[in-house]
Amino acid sequence: MKEEKIALGTWAWGSGAFGGDAVYGVSTDEENLKPVFDAAVRSGLRLWDTATVYGMGESERILGTLMRSAKREDVMVSTKFTPQLAEMYDNSVERMAEASMKRMGIDYIDVYWIHNPMDVERWTPGLIPLLQSGKVKRVGVSNHDIKEIQRANEILGEAGFKISAVQNHFSLLYRSSERGGVLDYCQQNGIEFWSYMVLEQGALTGRFSPENPMPAESDRGRKYNPVLPQLKALTDEMTAIGKQHNASCSQVGIAWAIAKGTMPIVGATKEHHVTEAAEATRIQLSPAEVQRLETLADATGIDTRGDWEHSME
Repeated sequence: MKEEKIALGTWAWGSGAFGGDAVYGVSTDEENLKPVFDAAVRSGLRLWDTATVYGMGESERILGTLMRSAKREDVMVSTKFTPQLAEMYDNSVERMAEASMKRMGIDYIDVYWIHNPMDVERWTPGLIPLLQSGKVKRVGVSNHDIKEIQRANEILGEAGFKISAVQNHFSLLYRSSERGGVLDYCQQNGIEFWSYMVLEQGALTGRFSPENPMPAESDRGRKYNPVLPQLKALTDEMTAIGKQHNASCSQVGIAWAIAKGTMPIVGATKEHHVTEAAEATRIQLSPAEVQRLETLADATGIDTRGDWEHSME
């Protein structure tokens, strides 16, 4: 199997609490997402990232429905245990994982994550029986800082396992995991770093501006619309660099994350999101281009940390 360079994100799939309509202001279902899934198969992208909390199971259910058209071994599934939902599953990591598998119609999960570090000591041990049974092939932690990653690894190590991946918010506008040493730690210890919100929910695609804002009543609209004027110099440069590489503004944002040694998770609700993501893996930015983008990003003065995450610094 080839090494994956990119994952496709499903945070915006389905409706309901923390789903696509509330967070993104978009409406998605199996019918309009099937062409997206089929485009991924054609493009050779097989890694999908979801979570129980996305639409409170709707994202997983839709992914499972679409997966039935493919061989299980041709699709890699990444989903998450979210501590805030634990009571709904009798405070059991295993039961939440089993519910995810049932929704998706699968008998194992390729990568299973502890979604945030509410209580590393309490929840990390719950990954061990899943690994021992083979229901989960690999495990990771999301939104964890270095100390939390190290402690989770110690707990797993006592049973002969280890963290294989870390998934944190990482973009041109939010480099806390780099400044806090998480990125270096992962690269030094053979841990994959998956970067989510690489395009800041669309703010770094070049599609939105004060004249063409995001849906006003969505979570992302409330967060990013007020700062769109501050992003213009950065997205203009991303667009200019893109022209040098025969690429779009979005593809430059994805290529930047790959250049930093991370695996970006790219939200996919339309076919062109998939094809652009696949093509972005072939773009190689120069060190000078990377530096230019980071300088302009720092100059925006914008902090895009989500209210669910703590600083990694």
